[in-house]
Amino acid sequence: MSGWWGEGWDSLLRDFSDLGDLSQILQVTVRLILAALLAGLLGWQRQRRHKPAGLRTHMLVALGAAFFVVVPQQAGMPLRDLGRVLLGVISGIGFLGAGAILKLNEQNRIRGLTTAAGIWLTAAVGLAAGLGLLVLAVLSTLLALAIFSLLPLLNAGWPSASPRAREAPEPSPRSSWYNPQGRRAPEGRHGLTAHSCPR
Repeated sequence: MSGWWGEGWDSLLRDFSDLGDLSQILQVTVRLILAALLAGLLGWQRQRRHKPAGLRTHMLVALGAAFFVVVPQQAGMPLRDLGRVLLGVISGIGFLGAGAILKLNEQNRIRGLTTAAGIWLTAAVGLAAGLGLLVLAVLSTLLALAIFSLLPLLNAGWPSASPRAREAPEPSPRSSWYNPQGRRAPEGRHGLTAHSCPR
């Protein structure tokens, strides 16, 4: 019985020895925590503006992306083979972002593109943090926060025409059915109106 218990205990210790020394544990912990914190900043900004993807979504996306690259590194995968892992993460996040895009046919508008792009960028921040590119992850987060916070203020001052105005342009005064009083002009003998006759 003691031999069976000792073998089981040794096997359990081997399973929990993937992070051997303290420096390795600290490195992985810092990468995962930083990925979640940076994504939390982006998610907090989106949640404060009442957007669909908020704090938890962004944190989970970045943490999952970082975890997907930390695991192969700890398993000894060569750096050149991580490209396949990155490709899989990017494709998966693309499907997740596509679910945030809503096409509203009655208003002829598409909503959710910024949310989808933010989720995609959050995954990139997580990948950078998981690979140990911490400065790049912080810089990308700051730029994203500037885009989310400052550009809407600039867009508020830009003139924009509504979709309905572009779809239904005002008729030209030269047309055969229009006159300034808003009434249809009377037709002549040959089907010509008073406003369509050449001058």
